[in-house]
Amino acid sequence: QVQLVESGGGLVQAGGSLRLSCAASGLAFSSYGMGWFRQAPGKERRFVAAIERSGGMTYYADSVKGRFTISRNNAEKTVYLQMNSLKSEDTAVYYCAASRSGTAPTTRWDYAYWGRGTPVTVSS
Repeated sequence: QVQLVESGGGLVQAGGSLRLSCAASGLAFSSYGMGWFRQAPGKERRFVAAIERSGGMTYYADSVKGRFTISRNNAEKTVYLQMNSLKSEDTAVYYCAASRSGTAPTTRWDYAYWGRGTPVTVSS
């Protein structure tokens, strides 16, 4: 059974930082591209960042480029999202997802497995 468990969310002031983690089990982690998505209240779930299976290629939404960094540790079966210079518009529930292949797609439909999410609230 595949499980993706996010952690690290919370309340932070604008300009602050958070580091999200996603621990995976039940899948050959190093074979899967991984992604982070977020969903703000009343809005659709949107792409944030993705990393291909070896970690060599990463992709970001324009809204987070230069502020967020995705990384992974295949030995620990964990993917991370370092979020700096947080803004109020970053407030959302953040979801970790495993893609259907080793690539790092930017569309939610290309992801097979999802975590339950961790909430991030940025106060202005």
